[in-house]
Amino acid sequence: MHFDWRNWFTNFVHFFKKISTLVIGVLVVGVAFVIGIYVGTNNTASFMSATPPSNIKNASTGQASSVDFGPFWQAWQILQSTYVPTPQHPAITEQDKVWGAIKGLAASYGDPYTTFFPPVDEASFQTEITGNFGGIGAEIGEKSGSIVIVAPLKGSPAEAAGLVAGDYVLKINASSTANMSVDEAVNMIRGPVGTKVTLNVLGANDKAPRNISITRQVINIPEINTQSLPGGIYDIQLYTFTADSATLFRSALISFAKSGDSKLILDLRGNPGGYLDAAVDMASFFLPGKDIIVTEDSGGHGNDMTYYSKGYDVFDAKKDSTFKMVVLVDSGSASASEILSAALQQNGVAKLVGTQTFGKGSVQELLPLTSDTALKITVARWLTPNGGSISDIGITPDYVVDLTATSTAANDPQLEKAESVLSEVSQ
Repeated sequence: MHFDWRNWFTNFVHFFKKISTLVIGVLVVGVAFVIGIYVGTNNTASFMSATPPSNIKNASTGQASSVDFGPFWQAWQILQSTYVPTPQHPAITEQDKVWGAIKGLAASYGDPYTTFFPPVDEASFQTEITGNFGGIGAEIGEKSGSIVIVAPLKGSPAEAAGLVAGDYVLKINASSTANMSVDEAVNMIRGPVGTKVTLNVLGANDKAPRNISITRQVINIPEINTQSLPGGIYDIQLYTFTADSATLFRSALISFAKSGDSKLILDLRGNPGGYLDAAVDMASFFLPGKDIIVTEDSGGHGNDMTYYSKGYDVFDAKKDSTFKMVVLVDSGSASASEILSAALQQNGVAKLVGTQTFGKGSVQELLPLTSDTALKITVARWLTPNGGSISDIGITPDYVVDLTATSTAANDPQLEKAESVLSEVSQ
């Protein structure tokens, strides 16, 4: 066999070129990988040098606490270098990323009432608290991580549309409320007067969620209503706690005293609360001085504050055996309603009839961060005269009475039970 050395040599050259190309390619990839590691590490180190150290001081105690910020800055760097904007999710500014981080920090506490307001939300919040908004007239809260209707206000679009206390709000205008804060839900529900908002809700007796479309209106909140009932019973229905509520309540009590009735029903069903001072003043009409109404527990971050009766005690309620009182409550009774009902119950002035109250027993404070941002933070919780926490648990009635599907204003088992209790204790 004749050996063709020319052909062998040609094939060897081609093979060497292929091997050389492969080796060079591997070398290029390897160098790029090493350079990438170096650059990434160097950039991260450079970025970290401008950040707080991982071992920081606890602002409240001054003690050193080990907090590893490395993962945060690493995530920041990875997002900076790899995220690709899309038409649905365009690029955001560096400052937006900071606002997002603070928002996540506030959310990490798991408290629906602790919220960060970036500039746009802060402007919206300030507009809302001055009353220049359209809404549906319902108090919104959180239960078990879900958005819930605390109570529709009397005569509101929400009440007219059929919303009731305890309805879970699953969607707002097709947007899921999963992981949504209370403030975000409120912002979505409120809007220009005359426009509509659609809520997808699930009630206790619903087999499936239902959509409710409500036209936003300027909400004028009714405050109080009174009526005389058979059997010497006077009924005061209080719908909210505003700055004027204590004055209106005083006028209603004067009417009660002039009526000659000796039995009083205070109806706080569906009352979502409001001003603490109003609740303290109202409780003081029935309690002697130095009786505890509520304690503000700061959780060790400050001085606790105990609110005592101002000692009006116009009915000498604890000593006058002819004076009898029942307070009606339900799952829509929250905040100041719970403070007032617990104070009257636990100081031995009134019996409670109805269902477990909502359990909104915390105090929020709005703290500015910059000129156009703020943190709304839960800074304390309310404790009843007996030392129990209102938050999440609520107040348990002395007589638990549920409403039924057939309950109406003319067929109200809770009101009937209140009348029965007043009749029984008067004998």
